Amino acid sequence: MFYEEVLSALNARRVEYLVVGGVAVNLWGAQRMTHDLDLMVELSPANLRRFVTAMENLGYRPRVPVAALQLTNARTRHRWIREKGMLAFAFYHPANVFQVVDVLIADRRYARFSKRAASISAGPVTVPLVSIEDLITMKREAGRKQDRSDVAMLSRIRRMLDAKKRRS
Repeated sequence: MFYEEVLSALNARRVEYLVVGGVAVNLWGAQRMTHDLDLMVELSPANLRRFVTAMENLGYRPRVPVAALQLTNARTRHRWIREKGMLAFAFYHPANVFQVVDVLIADRRYARFSKRAASISAGPVTVPLVSIEDLITMKREAGRKQDRSDVAMLSRIRRMLDAKKRRS
């Protein structure tokens, strides 16, 4: 999987990010198919420059025909959101177009979510993972059929984790 390579590169560059979306659902223990890697990245220009550098060094390119560093400009991101309805900025790898990394640009809750995030080990990589509660919130807001299914699974997992905590 390409996830390990991307997350390792982001960690090496000290990018502030959280894994969200389908990969986060999997990391919380629900089995679910997903192909892309959804990230909530702290949107400061310096952090986004580190992110873009890591992605470019791995060979990733923006899916839209713009320079990747345009992502670092808040005005440009706001224009994309307003004029194009863009919620995420996608990077893909030309050698395998199914290797996609989506950066949420319309969600501004990074500071709040990062305070409740989990840090887990997935193989040799430490993964900053959105809390199960915040992931459930995000999935409820998205409201698609798959998201509703994810909420049901994540809610069961949360109940099991809560029961385990009470027994400890």
